[in-house]
Amino acid sequence: MINIAILGSTGSIGTQTLEIVDSNPDIQVMGLAAGNNVDLLEQQIRKYRPRLAAVWSEKAWHDLQMRVADLPIRVVCGMEGLLEIATMEETDILVTAIVGMIGIRPTIAAIEAGKNIALANKETLVTAGHLIMPLAKEKGVSILPVDSEHSAIFQSLKTENAEQIEKILLTASGGPFRGKKREELASIQVEDALKHPNWSMGQKITIDSSTLVNKGLEVIEAKWLFEAELEQIQVVVHPQSIIHSMVQFKDGGILAQMGMPDMKLPIQYALTYPKRRPMGGKRVDFYELGQLTFEKPDTETFRGLKLAYEAAHIGGSMPTVYNAANEKAVSLFLERKISYLQITELILEAMNNHKVIANPTVEEILRTQTESEELLCSLVGSGINKG
Repeated sequence: MINIAILGSTGSIGTQTLEIVDSNPDIQVMGLAAGNNVDLLEQQIRKYRPRLAAVWSEKAWHDLQMRVADLPIRVVCGMEGLLEIATMEETDILVTAIVGMIGIRPTIAAIEAGKNIALANKETLVTAGHLIMPLAKEKGVSILPVDSEHSAIFQSLKTENAEQIEKILLTASGGPFRGKKREELASIQVEDALKHPNWSMGQKITIDSSTLVNKGLEVIEAKWLFEAELEQIQVVVHPQSIIHSMVQFKDGGILAQMGMPDMKLPIQYALTYPKRRPMGGKRVDFYELGQLTFEKPDTETFRGLKLAYEAAHIGGSMPTVYNAANEKAVSLFLERKISYLQITELILEAMNNHKVIANPTVEEILRTQTESEELLCSLVGSGINKG
């Protein structure tokens, strides 16, 4: 029996994780945590019967408690609730599918409690990789990547080790605006940016994919996961999203992990590692596919990727600024308070205004996040043109 808890159960990764549970009767859900989507969380509780559930706000907590009063479940809330879910004694694996830097504390708590981590929260390693990875080694905990790209690298390295890596080839679909120039992006609306050509994801990640910020976050995450130098990580645009990433070794050989663009594959692999299990769904038909193509990313048009490399090279608290500024900027874009191009402009502004902390603690990381968000709010409030 594999006992799991899920942070972010009502989001895209969380709901797909539960679909994996449906097909694997030996995976049992012990805890579920969501934001404030009480309707869906109630449905999940009634179906999977976890022992503990968490929501973010007190209002949602009161609501959920009343709804599931007939069930043998305890409902908790806020950060304390997330920490309780993360450290449940009964669980083997914590799936961190929660979006944003809110996932840092629960992930650290889970590692300290000896739980393996199925990691779908990029922000955790982007901002706190220098804390997370040494702690995982100390506690003997496995960090199992759920992102399709990092799972692909992880799978390609199964019979190798980090010392044999010459280059990590991190693939990117290019998003909905691949091939466009900067002037063509000036009039992009929210609806345009949410139309990803290959993947079904949450709103923030879909926007991040369109700006290539998502790929930038993945570059920084790969650095920590695979103990790689930034110079070893190369982004390759691959529009078909069939090759999910590749590893080039010192002898020039390349291993690639391929498959249909379906997040359930890396999720199931993380939950059942090191075994592979049958999974339904469409298979790659190479006759139908015909060809696989590759391009160099346009980092002048899509500045989010270039800024990620700059933030990672600077290190310390700068990746936190990059991530926090992007989180806030994407939120403002989704609220239609800034234009599409302003997302990366505001990230650059936040990075230019930050005084780097060389080796930040969790408290300093979270304070840097708050300061970056406040700076963006002040810049937008002072009248940065929307357009």
